[in-house]
Amino acid sequence: MDLRISPLSSQALNPAGQSKRPGAAGGVGGGFADNFKTALKDVSAAQNEATRLQKEVQLGNPNVSLEETMLAMQKAQIGFQATLHVRNRMVQAYTDIMNMSV
Repeated sequence: MDLRISPLSSQALNPAGQSKRPGAAGGVGGGFADNFKTALKDVSAAQNEATRLQKEVQLGNPNVSLEETMLAMQKAQIGFQATLHVRNRMVQAYTDIMNMSV
């Protein structure tokens, strides 16, 4: 079982440890937007897996443990909260930029 939380790790935001200059969207490794979309897909997959495990436990499947289900739920919750914080920071940065005088 994989216990890593990958949705918003430094690897997800900056693959292969590349150092990018500010404002360099796109490029070889993709930009922040691509990495954020990937992170959102990872969080969605974690939530779907947690939901699937919950249903299996409720149906009494002996192959799915309660511990595994709780771990998947926590992983999905942490990933969602981290993604939400990044989104809120992005919205705040956008608001700050839009309120700057030219």
